Amino acid sequence: MKDKMTWEETIRYIRTQPEFQFLVEKAYFEEDLPINVVRYRQEAEYKETLNKIRKYAPNAKKILDIGSGNGITCVSFALEGYEVTTVEPDPSDTVGAGAIRKLKLHYGLENLTVHEAFAEEIKFNDEEFDIVFARQCMHHAYDLQKFVGEMSRVVKKGGMFFTVRDHVIFNENDKQWFLENHPLQKYYGGENAFTPEEYKNAIKKSNLEIIEELNFFDSEINFFPQTQEEIDRKKQLIVKSIKGYRFLKFFPEIIRERVKKKLSEFETQIPGRMYSYIAIKK
Repeated sequence: MKDKMTWEETIRYIRTQPEFQFLVEKAYFEEDLPINVVRYRQEAEYKETLNKIRKYAPNAKKILDIGSGNGITCVSFALEGYEVTTVEPDPSDTVGAGAIRKLKLHYGLENLTVHEAFAEEIKFNDEEFDIVFARQCMHHAYDLQKFVGEMSRVVKKGGMFFTVRDHVIFNENDKQWFLENHPLQKYYGGENAFTPEEYKNAIKKSNLEIIEELNFFDSEINFFPQTQEEIDRKKQLIVKSIKGYRFLKFFPEIIRERVKKKLSEFETQIPGRMYSYIAIKK
């Protein structure tokens, strides 16, 4: 008897367990594939993702979506009218490429092409895409430098490399703490994370210029399912707790720096907190 489930077996299992229902809903793991797409497109994370794409790649037409899982991202982009190619190594009909093909048929998407491969082994032409996008994918790279290098190779000069919600650790002890606290790691054992320096070095070495590094509290892309209102209330509590606030309130830059420092401290209390990166091909 094997000691670990596959990713597909894990998701099928947690769908049956009441204690995982919140995770199943918020991580878009429902067996009803179209409902996952509907929910994702309604959330602030997706809306902010589109805002970033329209800001940095307003004329983009072709998107390569890496590691799309059950298809919420690639299908959403295709529904926006982009010409989308997706690469997903898992063939599963419920959490992998098979699920994406079902959604392609469900929505009648002729502008969506599905490939089964690891990101490090894609066979596309150089500079073929306007945008390369990856959601919760880069931290699973079996070779981070090769992963980012391939993404850079296939994105056009001046094109956008956009990775969102990648787990971040600050040292090896922090990584072990993250793995011990990840709710699904004990079932399938496939989680991973890198330090911010490792992500940024891989991006910079791949002829990409980092435009934005979004830390956990910087964007709803990262802190969902928490809401912007919840984070704003947290910031207000921090402001009110600052010693000497009655005087310092006349120096907003000092207040902002102290709030930022406190939020950085809070980040260390979140196992495997998520960051996002936006880079442009030089």
